[in-house]
Amino acid sequence: MKQKTRTHFEPHGLAHQLFTMTWPMLFGVLSLMSFQLVDSAFIGQLGVLPLAAQGFTLPMQMLVIGLQVGLGIATTALISRVLGNNDHHRARQLGGVVVIIGDLGIMALCAAIWFGRHQLLWLLGAPSNVFAVIDSYWPVWLASAWCGSMVYFAYSICRANGNTLLPGIMMVITSVLNIGLDPLFMFTFNMGINGAAWATISSFTIGMLVVYPLLIKRQWLSFDWRGLAIYKAIKELVHIMAPAMLSQLLPPVSAILATKLVAGFGAATVAAWALGSRLEFFSLVVVLALTMSMPPMVGRLLGRKDIASIEALITIAVRFVLLWQIAIAAVLFLSAQSLTQLLTTDTSVQHILMIHLTRVPISLGALGICMLMVSVCNAMGLPMRALLISALRLFVCYLPVLWLGAHFAGLSGLFTGAMLGNIAAGLCAWVFYRQGLAHIRNKYQVTSMV
Repeated sequence: MKQKTRTHFEPHGLAHQLFTMTWPMLFGVLSLMSFQLVDSAFIGQLGVLPLAAQGFTLPMQMLVIGLQVGLGIATTALISRVLGNNDHHRARQLGGVVVIIGDLGIMALCAAIWFGRHQLLWLLGAPSNVFAVIDSYWPVWLASAWCGSMVYFAYSICRANGNTLLPGIMMVITSVLNIGLDPLFMFTFNMGINGAAWATISSFTIGMLVVYPLLIKRQWLSFDWRGLAIYKAIKELVHIMAPAMLSQLLPPVSAILATKLVAGFGAATVAAWALGSRLEFFSLVVVLALTMSMPPMVGRLLGRKDIASIEALITIAVRFVLLWQIAIAAVLFLSAQSLTQLLTTDTSVQHILMIHLTRVPISLGALGICMLMVSVCNAMGLPMRALLISALRLFVCYLPVLWLGAHFAGLSGLFTGAMLGNIAAGLCAWVFYRQGLAHIRNKYQVTSMV
């Protein structure tokens, strides 16, 4: 009997490749989070109306980001899979299709937001004195949203081609530029909140001028579509993009419902919840980086039909996330008292935040697994399974358990419910991933070595 050639990587090699792909994304994500915080801090100095304008802009921003990230996920999944099959010419052509679809899609969405702005503000319950600020701010903000999306699509093409260093470096550079230009446009040029958007336009335009020529030079992007079935390519992108977009829109809906529940315990609980959520977000930054670095690796391995290496790679990532988040939880537990005193001077908020920090962080490993499984399922061409995991996490595991905890055990039960909900979400995500992996294995008829 003929022996099959071993194609999958050794675990050590996979771990090294995963580290190499992830660390640039880690610094990139941290830099983006930093510039967004600084942006908010500068806008906070302008007064109530600019802050209100930013508040009513956030839901619209989530729509733009939903389309942007959905297409980015589809880009990484599809191009990396084509590269895994050694079809570099088609990968370049797909890169061009992504840029044009992204350009037209984001422009259409921005136009719809602009022409429907007064109806949208009315639906959101905006006061009449905010309308004039929005009329001045949104044209510049929408232009900045388009620039940010176009840079993001370029980064997605880079990651699909196995390069996370370039987008990681550019994310840091554009974020530092944004932070530096914010006070210049907002205060020196006296542009107010519009200056924040102009700073973003300037930094992201510089990013585009650097990244797109490099994409063409490295032959990762082509607008010569001769021989490409464009309709089929668009259909493949939409097949992954549509569920991924819905996945991006579910967390904001869940956050609104959770905040409404938390608000029943008073303003101090809402404040503590917000502070705790921000700490959670920062503690999950490594997981966020992994959700960007793993899909291109999984996609390439899937293109080679190397399911064994996909399974090994995900096992390495899951073990690392669990150990890392346990270590983070231990640090937060031991430093809870110092952190609460540093973050707030209100004793009631300190007390509630202490409960949060001594319970919820222990479940963030499971939440990290859930986030990874959504990313991995998209990369494996199972976008509906990824959407199902997201929906189950929020509306079956998290919100109902949060409500039950609050109903039966009050404030203490609220945070216990959050902890148990995250753990349940992680377990469900793992089960659905394993089922998806079995489906992929059967699809490609992968057999064990003789």
